[in-house]
This record gives sequence, C-alpha cells and structure tokens, in this order.
Amino acid sequence: MNFLYNILVFIASLLLPFIALFNKKIKLFANGRKETFTKLSSIKKTDKVIWFHAASLGEFEQAIPIIEELKNKYSNYKIIVTFFSPSGYEIRKKYALADVVCYLPLDSKSKMKKFLEIAHPTIAIIIKYEFWPNLLNELKRKEIPTILVSGILREGQSFFKWYGGFMREKLNTFNHFFVQNEESKKLLKSINLNNVTIAGDTRFDRVSTILNQDNSLNFITEFKDNKYTVVAGSTWKEDEEFLVNYINNRASEGEKFIIAPHNINHKNIELLKNSITKKTVLFSDKAAKNLAEYQVFIIDTIGILTKIYASADAAYVGGGLKTGLHNILEPATFGVPVVIGNKYSKFKEAVDLVNLKGCITIKNQDEFSTIFSKLKNDESFRKSTGEINKKYIQENLGATELIMNYLKNQL
Repeated sequence: MNFLYNILVFIASLLLPFIALFNKKIKLFANGRKETFTKLSSIKKTDKVIWFHAASLGEFEQAIPIIEELKNKYSNYKIIVTFFSPSGYEIRKKYALADVVCYLPLDSKSKMKKFLEIAHPTIAIIIKYEFWPNLLNELKRKEIPTILVSGILREGQSFFKWYGGFMREKLNTFNHFFVQNEESKKLLKSINLNNVTIAGDTRFDRVSTILNQDNSLNFITEFKDNKYTVVAGSTWKEDEEFLVNYINNRASEGEKFIIAPHNINHKNIELLKNSITKKTVLFSDKAAKNLAEYQVFIIDTIGILTKIYASADAAYVGGGLKTGLHNILEPATFGVPVVIGNKYSKFKEAVDLVNLKGCITIKNQDEFSTIFSKLKNDESFRKSTGEINKKYIQENLGATELIMNYLKNQL
C-alpha cells in the first residue's frame, strides 16, 4: 500500500505544473511550494522550534489561541506555520507571530524527510485533520512528539473501516489526541487508541477574545446609520442568489445589507453588484461617498469580516449550500442570530446551535425570505436567538488551557 501511495504522489507531482497552467488556485498551490525550503532557510540548527500545520484558514483559526499563549510563555521558541491550501496561506502568509509561514511540501518521502530535517521541531501540532502518510511516518521515525488539536473524527473515515489498515496505522504516530467531542474519543478507542482528551474547539477561545478588541469601523458605522443591518459573510454564488432575490423583492427601505463574498475577484464582484437593484456601493469605491445613502455594501476586500459582524443585527454565513460552511462562531460571539444553508452536519458547532435554535437553516428561497422577514420584524425573537449563541460560546471556552497544560510538560 505504501508503494502504491508513493506512486500516486509522484504522478500528482508531475501533473500539477500542467494543471496549474489552467487553474489559478492550483498555480498558487504549485508555485508556492517552490518557496518552502527557501523560507525555511531562516531556521538555524540551534533554534528551538514549534511547528503547526493547518489545512486552510479555518483550521489556522484553531491554532491562533495556542500560538498566542506559546509566544507569551515560551518566547525562546520559533514558530513555523504550514498550510496545505492557498486559501489559508495567501491570507495568513504575513502572520506576525510566526517566524516562518509556508506551504507544506507534497507528501513524498524525500520532501518530508528534508522538511523535518530543516524544521527540526521540538513538537509537531496538527490541527483538526491532516493525516499525510509519509509525513506521519517521518515524524514517528524521528521520534518527534506529535499531537492533534481540535480533532474531529467520523465513522465514515477510512481509519474505522475494514480496509483502513494503511491509514489506521499512521494514527499511532500521535502522542496525544485533543478532540472536540465524545464521538471522536469513542471512535479512537474502537481502534485501541486511548491517548485522547476531549478538549473541545480552540476557536471558542479565539472568538471570545474578539469581544475585547476594538471592533469599530467608521465606514461601517456611517453605512449602518443606526438602521437594522444584515451581514452576509463568506457567501458563494448559491447563497448570493437567495440574498439578492430577497434584497430586490422583499427588503424594506429601512433594511440594510453588508455582503462579504468568499470570492472577491473583479468579475464576480461586478456580477453581484449588477444583479442588485437597490443602491449599492463597493468597499473599493467608498471614498468620497455618503455611505448612509446606500442600502447594500459589498466588501470586496479581506481581513475585516470579523469586525463587521459586530455591527450585525442578524447574520447569514455562506457555504452551507455547498457542504463547505464557513465560520459561524464569529457572528455568534456577538450575540447575533445566524442563518445558514442546510448542509452543515460536518460542523459540530453548527449541529449544536441548530439544535439549540440559535442557528436557523434554510434550503430554498421561501425559507430564506421567511426567516429574514421574521428576524427583521420580530425584535424579541431576534434578541433571544442571538442570546442562545452568545451563551453557547461562553459555555465552550477552555480548550486552549487544557492543551497548554499538556505542552508545558513537552517543552
């Protein structure tokens, strides 16, 4: 099985440069990896290193509370952060608390051996999921302590199937699993892995700190103009179709909308703007505008959505119509009711909040329009729904402290 896997990795390495000619994301994926070892050259043999690996941006958010604590208490260590996906790396490549941010190499034996020789981490911290066989083999061979943080496992994964011996074996690399829920612990126990702690999700600690920062944005305050405002974050085309239909056909004059699309390329932004019949302004075109005069504000930039949620009366979080739901904890921490698409079963926090009735799901235009009309017109319902979310965040803090208590015995 190892031989077959390595053949597949080799074939992928040959195909990627060709595919990159036709796909912008794959181009970033391929070209970015050419810089990995150059970026790592700043790490000296004498450096003490802690390495974090995250698949993408959402997983990186789970690493941030731990990185902040480590920088505060173990400032003599250097921090390396690697990403698998361009959507994580491109946004966080200048993250100030990391000494090196780069792509994880493709999972070949030679590249992983070289990567770990240069990085030589004292401990490897893998976020949520990222189980690369050659990487895990090399970590074990080098006896580098390895932990999984905010892990979540599901019965359908290959580890728990009769044919999953190849991948199941790789889990023995981990010295400890910090998982989000009881189900994950039971699944690991079913394959004789008992080095498990239910710690929850470090993102709760991350989003709770947002309340302590200055979340005001003058241009958002000017646009909102003390009116009821819906913030739609990380939206995809499917989400925007429902949203635009509601804005054009159901929204009242006193109802404002801030839309922060996931894809902010110029063509997509122009298509979105042109589909809206109400007065609309772009973030990139806001200068010298009287923003209070507009009903729709499209945010065609990145990095400010979290602060924008602070001004929301209700929020829609995108991706749930595509099985790739984005972060619902950020609006929830502000005590805002959250609406999402109906494909959310892989996201524990969404399942929890739907069950608690702080998060509302929709699957068609009628449901979308009905719930946003209710949120606009029923202030009591809106506030009680938001309070459920705020309470849920507060009740799920503490994962970072549990993990730090473990790490202090490893460093």
